[in-house]
Amino acid sequence: MDRLRNTDSIEQFNGLTERFKGWRNWSGFWLLGLCNNFAYVVMLSAAQDILKKQESENKTMLNDVTLSMEFKGVNTSNTTCYDCNSLSTAAVLLADILPTLIIKMSAPLIIHKVPYGFRILFCVIMATTSFLVVSFSSAVWMSIIGVIFASTSSGFGELSFLSLTVYYSRDVLGAWGSGTGGAGVAGALLYSSLTQVGLSPQVTLLTMLTVPFTMLISYFFLLVPPPLFPQWKPRERDVGIDTSEERERLMDGSQEEQETCNQVIEDRRSGLLTLSEKLHVFKGLMPFICALGLVYYAEYFINQGLMELLYFRKFFLTHAEQYRWYQTIYQVGVFVSRSSLCCMKIRKLWVLAFLQVLNAVFLLLEVGYQFLPSAWLVFGIIFYEGLLGGTAYVNTFYFISKETEDRHREFAMAAASVGDSVGIALAGVTAFPVHRYFCSL
Repeated sequence: MDRLRNTDSIEQFNGLTERFKGWRNWSGFWLLGLCNNFAYVVMLSAAQDILKKQESENKTMLNDVTLSMEFKGVNTSNTTCYDCNSLSTAAVLLADILPTLIIKMSAPLIIHKVPYGFRILFCVIMATTSFLVVSFSSAVWMSIIGVIFASTSSGFGELSFLSLTVYYSRDVLGAWGSGTGGAGVAGALLYSSLTQVGLSPQVTLLTMLTVPFTMLISYFFLLVPPPLFPQWKPRERDVGIDTSEERERLMDGSQEEQETCNQVIEDRRSGLLTLSEKLHVFKGLMPFICALGLVYYAEYFINQGLMELLYFRKFFLTHAEQYRWYQTIYQVGVFVSRSSLCCMKIRKLWVLAFLQVLNAVFLLLEVGYQFLPSAWLVFGIIFYEGLLGGTAYVNTFYFISKETEDRHREFAMAAASVGDSVGIALAGVTAFPVHRYFCSL
C-alpha cells in the first residue's frame, strides 16, 4: 500500500511539473510573440508622425524650393481634400518589410547553422537600436534606417521562433500567434495613448526600450528547453525522434528493409535537408504561401496605401489621431483572431483571401468617392480586416505544422513565413502610385 501511495504521489508530482512546464512554455512563447512584433508595429503606427516630424523640421529649408516649384506649376500643397504627406507612409512600410523579406527568402537555407541563443541576442540588439535611432533621428533617412533595424529584428525573430515551435508541443504555436496579435494591440494602443496625452513621439519611443529586454527574460528564463536543444551550438540531429523505438520495429523485417529503415533513421537524425529536398518542401507549401500573401497584400494596401487617405474632416479626431486609431483598431482585430486557434480552425484560406480583397476594393472606392458618412464605419471595416488577417496567419502555420512531416517541419515553418512578407512588400510598392494619384487631385 505504501508503495502504491508513493507511486501515486510521484505521478501527481510529475503531472504538476509537466503542467507547470507547459504553462511556462506557453507564457514564454506568448511574450516572445509580443516582443518580436512590437517594434515593427510601433514603427507603422508612428509612420505618419515620422514623416510629419521631418516635414516640419525641413519646412524652412524647403521654402525656396517650394516657391520655385509653384512658379513652374507644380502643386506642392499639403492641404488637398486628402491632406497628404509629401511622402506616402508606404515608404515606412517598405523600410519595415524589405529587410524582413530578404531575410525570410535567404535565411531558411542557412539558418540551421546559427544556434538559437545567438539568434535571440541578435534580435534584441537590432530592436534596441531601432528605438534609439528613430528617437534621435534628425532626417528622414535616419528614421528609415531605424525602421530597417526594427524590420531586421522582427523578420529574423519570426523565422527563428516559428522554427523553435517544433521543439515544443503544438500548443505553443497558438501562444506565439496570440502574442504577435497582442504586440499589435500593445504597440499601437500604447503609442496612440501616450502621444494622445501629450508625450512626444521621441519620448514615447524611448519608453519602449524595455520591450527587447523582456524578450531576453522570456527566452532565457521562462522557456524550458528540451534535452539536446541547440542553444549555443548548431543543430546536429533532429528532435522528437526516438530511434530506439524505431529500431525495435525493424527486428521482424527483412535484412533489406532493415538497411533501408536504418538509412532513413540516420537521415532523420542528421536533421539536414538537401537543397533538392528543401525545394520540394517549398513547392508543397506554395498554396499556403500564395493564399497568405494575397491576404497580406490586400491588408497592407489598406493599411499603408489607403488609411492615410481615409480622412474625415468633421470628425472630433485630427488626421494624425484618426490614422493612429485606425492602426490601433486594426491591431485589436488581429489580436482577437490570432488568439482564436483554440476555438476554431479554418482550412480554406483562399476564402479569407477573397474577403480581404473585397475589403481593399471597397475602401479604395471610399477613398475615390468618399461616400461613407463617418469614420465610425471605417473603424468597423478595419476591425473586420484585422480579423481576417489574423485568422489567415495562425491557421496557415497551424495546418503547415500539422500536415508537414516531422523531418521537414522546422524548415517548412521558417520558409512559409515568406508569404506574408511578399504580400506586404508588393502592397507597399502598389501604395506609392495610388498615393501620388489621389494627392494630385
